[in-house]
Amino acid sequence: MGKAFLLGGGICLLGQIILQIAAGVFGLKAEDAALWCSLLLVLLSVILTSCNVYGILANWGGAGALVPITGFANSVVSPALEAKTEGMVLGVGAKIFTIAGPVILYGTLASFVAGIMYWIISLF
Repeated sequence: MGKAFLLGGGICLLGQIILQIAAGVFGLKAEDAALWCSLLLVLLSVILTSCNVYGILANWGGAGALVPITGFANSVVSPALEAKTEGMVLGVGAKIFTIAGPVILYGTLASFVAGIMYWIISLF
């Protein structure tokens, strides 16, 4: 549990450092700084996954590697790397969302249902 706390906290600390640098040094607005933070954390996760470092960190820190933005990027890139020998279309294209696909699908479905419910309630 301590390792998970250190790894997850380290990822969050890195995100906070990126936010502070983007806002303080580069003078970005809060929304723009948050955008750059997200982009850089996803990029870092993709690079570390591609270099087989993210898996080592995940083995060490366990659930700490599941910080939503970096964990999601890792879950998209991992199957793509495994399937690249099968070609770009039938390998990477077909298997890139094997892990993350259900999350995207059910998230989209849930937001659609919530939107319909909100629309029905707003009619009254």
